[in-house]
Amino acid sequence: MLNQAVILAGGKGTRLASRLNGLPKPLVNIAGIPLLERQMLYCKSNRITSVLLSVNHKAEQITAFCAGKDNFGLRLSIVDDGEPRGTAGAALAALPYLDSAAEDLLILYGDTLINADPARFHAAHTRSGADASLFLHPNDHPHDSDLVELDDNGFVAAFHPSPHPDGAEYPNLVNAALYILRRETLQALRELAAGPPRILDFAEHLFPELLARGGRIHGYVSPEYIKDAGTPERLDQAEADIASGRFAQGTLRLPQRAVFLDRDGVLNEEAGFIANPDHLRLLPGSAAAVRRLNKAGLLAVAVTNQAVVAHGECTENGLKAVHTRLETLLGREGAYLDRIYYCPHHPDKGFPGERPELKIVCDCRKPAVGMLRRAAQDMHINLAGSLLVGDRTSDILCARQAGVTSILTATGAGGRDGAYVAEPDYRAADLAAAVDLILNLEAGARAAPRPAS
Repeated sequence: MLNQAVILAGGKGTRLASRLNGLPKPLVNIAGIPLLERQMLYCKSNRITSVLLSVNHKAEQITAFCAGKDNFGLRLSIVDDGEPRGTAGAALAALPYLDSAAEDLLILYGDTLINADPARFHAAHTRSGADASLFLHPNDHPHDSDLVELDDNGFVAAFHPSPHPDGAEYPNLVNAALYILRRETLQALRELAAGPPRILDFAEHLFPELLARGGRIHGYVSPEYIKDAGTPERLDQAEADIASGRFAQGTLRLPQRAVFLDRDGVLNEEAGFIANPDHLRLLPGSAAAVRRLNKAGLLAVAVTNQAVVAHGECTENGLKAVHTRLETLLGREGAYLDRIYYCPHHPDKGFPGERPELKIVCDCRKPAVGMLRRAAQDMHINLAGSLLVGDRTSDILCARQAGVTSILTATGAGGRDGAYVAEPDYRAADLAAAVDLILNLEAGARAAPRPAS
């Protein structure tokens, strides 16, 4: 069980100076409640009973604030770093004060507003058997974010800190600065902090060192709400998210609503089997449409049949490169996909160079519903409250069989493929028009009067 958290709250908050009114950064007000109080109540509500708070700047104000709240009913230890040590340096310095019974530690930063489910995160960490787990998510500015690359088994293969080299393309997986570490993993790296105090950061120093020593770091990918509120602009966005309800809904403890998106003909131009990233081009307006889904708090999930793999025209790594290009092009326009699912199978045999092991009847190739059900399990999606936008009759039949509302676009095949008899719930000229429809339906649902009790 995950029962101890470490909150790293020693920063000066220079970027937030105009909003602090002399307070230390952890006490910045977010929608009427100090951020540190939100973090403490987050820990308490998620059955974390012990918190170590690492402080530095204006430590006495933070200590007094916690005492005035009766330490929030938690077993609270406050450790003053004495001088700045960096995120990893502060965690290593706190080792002697940690609960000796805690096997795993939840580590979060003092400027983070969070509503992710730590129990779900911890369960994935435990299943992985990793030394550490990183909470990863896509964002709308991957070009200037620290990105993480995962291998096929979900373990960290590389870190790609910002700024990125010109022309480089990486999957849109951003380090959200929320970690689970085994206590013994942190203990094994304690010599990094030996000698005079120096700045040691998790992403820049500790995690690369752990990989260099053969350690395993798991990447936990989640759409849940976590936001750095360390600048005035980000603070304003966090307050807007609280006011809109997006923050409250941003935990996988609650069912989510998704818009499933076919790829070819909906997001990007139909160009046959795309085996080369250079051949992928976004349809006009598709990135802006996805961005509107992101802003509305609806999950944007791509579900795509990719028989190009079964035909032997593209490897899984080649398809990964194609999808990296897709994420890169969307990210340049401030949009992101919460997840991409693909089916590599195809039932028909007889193609030169085909891969026999993939020439099967599967449960994931649309119109089968396997990809949607997998997404529903991974991200606690309520299929009955979700929608699918596609350009083929296989998309429409898949939606019907999964209990999902369907929208057929006139782009791509435009429903003229004739593969199945399936009538959509709605039609739209393109993805932009489909999103107009979706958001209008959302507004109508919110405005509808509630039945009398």
